[in-house]
Amino acid sequence: MRTAVVTASYANDFERCRLLCESMDMRLKGDWIHYLLVAPFDVALFRQLEGSRRQVISESDLLPWWLRAVPDPVSAGRRKLWISPYSLPLRGWHVQQLRRMALSRHIEEATMFAVDSDVVFLRDFDPASLWQADRLTLYRKDGGIGERMRSNHLEWLAHSDRLLGIGPFSLPANDYINTLIAWRTDSCRALLDHVEALHGRSWIRAMIRSRQFSECTIYGRFVDEVLMGEGH
Repeated sequence: MRTAVVTASYANDFERCRLLCESMDMRLKGDWIHYLLVAPFDVALFRQLEGSRRQVISESDLLPWWLRAVPDPVSAGRRKLWISPYSLPLRGWHVQQLRRMALSRHIEEATMFAVDSDVVFLRDFDPASLWQADRLTLYRKDGGIGERMRSNHLEWLAHSDRLLGIGPFSLPANDYINTLIAWRTDSCRALLDHVEALHGRSWIRAMIRSRQFSECTIYGRFVDEVLMGEGH
């Protein structure tokens, strides 16, 4: 079963991403293709990493025209902000999450395996091992979010309540965030369809009404509390 390995990156992480790619070429087994999701102004730089199993995709092919990057005046233009008519300005780490979710509507691979730029594979691994027959392993740390957890986690839970029409969450809550995360592509598409049907607008507009969101939390709770674990 072919795996889409998905890395959302940016210019400051290029050398880290190069190491990731080298380690994948040596250590990642099975049938996979690597998608590098970057902003339009970083495409030329990341093209150096393309190959028979690696493809660079511009966010302009994934995200709507009304979400665009501008220089951050506070950083003297060294960093970017993403502005839109539907939200407060977003940071790069927000938009990287949107790229990963949007990709599900553009690919055919059954698995989306998210790997950050700062990861290096040190031993052989086949992402197909995450499947058991027709079910994909979902990372979940039961009760991993408690009262003493950073407030961000509680805000991410509250956001997923509103976005998915579930909850309200109670503590301790399950934690779905980790370095390497596998999603079913069809389940991610179903998530986007669910949000659009619930809110009557594009899933991106619904998602960015708040800047406190976590795509791993959203996907994990969708699987557990909307799909009731189906396919996982």
